[in-house]
Amino acid sequence: MNSIYNESDNAKIVQRINALTSESKALWGKMTVDQMLKHTNEAILIAFGEKNIKINFLMRLLGRMLKNKVFNSEFQKNSPTAPEFIFKEHYDIEEAKKVLVANFSRFAKGHEVINIMNHPFWGKMTYDDWNKLMWKHMDHHLRQFGV
Repeated sequence: MNSIYNESDNAKIVQRINALTSESKALWGKMTVDQMLKHTNEAILIAFGEKNIKINFLMRLLGRMLKNKVFNSEFQKNSPTAPEFIFKEHYDIEEAKKVLVANFSRFAKGHEVINIMNHPFWGKMTYDDWNKLMWKHMDHHLRQFGV
């Protein structure tokens, strides 16, 4: 599997992000390209400890039960999204790409950029778990927009 921590692999994701334009349309789902860029960036900020979300007990339990299955398979189209990661506004696409590229690129510096080892939804995380989650999440949404 590709790795967010590997400079070459990380650069492949960055290249795909940079291929997005305001004309990019979703092949599934409700997000526009700018909303997807915001959504994926906000999910990354969890790993850095720069975004904190509150998850109720039942959802935390569900996340922990589903973690192994989800992390070891392809993300499903039209999967539910936590309300904290749904963005209805619209954003400047070039600025959103720039911010996402900067944040995703931070992973290429290595494990030390990860500051949270207990995800609010998924629970206890390893560096490999973060790799799987971040890679699969970005890949899923880039495929959603055809890149």
